[in-house]
Amino acid sequence: MDETSNLSVSSSELDLDRPNIEDYLPSESIQEPHVKPRLRDLLDISPTLTEAAGAIVDDSFTRCFKSNSPEPWNWNLYLFPLWCLGVVFRYLILFPLRAIVLTLGWIIFLSAYLPVHFLLKGHDKLRKKLERVLVELLCSFFVASWTGVVKYHGPRPSMRPKQVFVANHTSMIDFIILEQMTAFAVIMQKHPGWVGLLQTTILESLGCIWFNRSEASDRVIVARKLREHVNGVDNNPLLIFPEGTCVNNHYTVMFKKGAFELDCTVCPIAIKYNKIFVDAFWNSRRQSFTKHLLQLMTSWAVVCDVWYLEPQNLKPGETPIEFAERVRDIISARAGLKKVPWDGYLKYSRPSPKLRERKQQTFAESVLRSLEE
Repeated sequence: MDETSNLSVSSSELDLDRPNIEDYLPSESIQEPHVKPRLRDLLDISPTLTEAAGAIVDDSFTRCFKSNSPEPWNWNLYLFPLWCLGVVFRYLILFPLRAIVLTLGWIIFLSAYLPVHFLLKGHDKLRKKLERVLVELLCSFFVASWTGVVKYHGPRPSMRPKQVFVANHTSMIDFIILEQMTAFAVIMQKHPGWVGLLQTTILESLGCIWFNRSEASDRVIVARKLREHVNGVDNNPLLIFPEGTCVNNHYTVMFKKGAFELDCTVCPIAIKYNKIFVDAFWNSRRQSFTKHLLQLMTSWAVVCDVWYLEPQNLKPGETPIEFAERVRDIISARAGLKKVPWDGYLKYSRPSPKLRERKQQTFAESVLRSLEE
């Protein structure tokens, strides 16, 4: 009997020591126990939970890199035969003709580029000028192999020191479309295969700068080369895609600040593709660039608008990050793209430990504040 009473006393003492959960609940929840907790009440606990719920309901990050499949239209008896005829025409007539055009372009380019590159070593100014013309010609053959319908709006870029061109990024063909009008020196990720061979041979002559995302030391080297190129008088215009990755031409992700802290004029370029015939977005994780080109060459046409917008300069008291956001606003408004507050590099890597610790700290502080209330 005594042992039972001792056990009951000790358990009651333990109950007294436990915090009363009702002290931390709103008075309405205590007065009306029959009311079920609402999602809004749960999300009021922490902004972190609100972000998590928002990500589940509307995952704007994943949608930036998602290719939307075209709506089927060959759904009845008289449209299906027309669709079959279209497939036969595109694959058996258009594609072979386009392949011949591209092959002819490569033959013309190589037969002229190789003598210019190796025989005019002592005449750098003339050699660079001819190489620029030949690269523009090759890019024109590439655009012709897709039956590219490209409309350029605004003045054509010119070679001037202390300026850099920035554009939104949908595919590697952005560079080809812009290059056929002006021989830009571009900053680009190193690629394997035949694309990498072109980077280290032909495009190297234009002053292009290559980097590798996985190499931290490349950032310092690229930053130094950027400043040297921008300050050069006879260098080709510098083109940067500050998003750092391909986005599906519905959104723009955060612009990297590197292009906006060079103390030079920034010239925005807006690119918008019409998806009536083909989706020009290149998802590099799902298909190689060769397959992407084949997809374009077997489509009806690539329709695109390019706007060369008014040059912008850093305003007094404006930070490079604010400058980047202002230029992103201009490009997004002109091309009709939605802005999202995401870093495009999250597509390739997990969030950094610092970001995770910051989120954990924010969550802990919000929970403590709610408990104190």
